[in-house]
Amino acid sequence: MDNELVKRLAWSGLVAGLGVASSLAAQRVAALIWRRAFGEEPPE
Repeated sequence: MDNELVKRLAWSGLVAGLGVASSLAAQRVAALIWRRAFGEEPPE
């Protein structure tokens, strides 16, 4: 991995992947809290 372009693309991919994963995890936790607090499905 001596090529700077490859390193930058790998870094961008890693950041994007972690961003998507954290967003999905946050949405699931929020939905769980909503269901427990209100006893119903969260709004769309």
